Amino acid sequence: MAKAMKHQKQAGFLMAKIRQVAERIFYRKLKESGIEINPAQGRIMFALWQNDGISIQELAKKTQLGKSTLTSMLDRLETMGYVRRQRSEQDRRKIFILRTPKDKMMEKQYGELSEAMTELWYRGFSPDDIEAFETYLQRILDNITRFEAGEK
Repeated sequence: MAKAMKHQKQAGFLMAKIRQVAERIFYRKLKESGIEINPAQGRIMFALWQNDGISIQELAKKTQLGKSTLTSMLDRLETMGYVRRQRSEQDRRKIFILRTPKDKMMEKQYGELSEAMTELWYRGFSPDDIEAFETYLQRILDNITRFEAGEK
């Protein structure tokens, strides 16, 4: 008699697939709404909507983006008129990222699309399901963040 196959855990694979499909849907919704930024740039803007005028270092931490990736994305957002850089008066090496009036006009529309995506994500979930799921996701993120930082 053949041995029963052990269930293979697929969290990373499933999360990657979910992210790919969700980004394609969200990108399409952004395009249809006339919003010219992509979902990855939206992650940067979302962090700024919560805390305008933060340093590049803080923004990298909030978005989990590497500094070189973040810098190139900020270059593009600045060219498009959504952010501007400002050097610190106290420490010329420190640069703050600030929102612009163009970004402030786009925030509401982007937020509405984000809410529609959240509704799609959680279709058929109870409030308890959502709370448990997000708790588990946060634990996974904490685990891998600590590991990346050098903890075992």
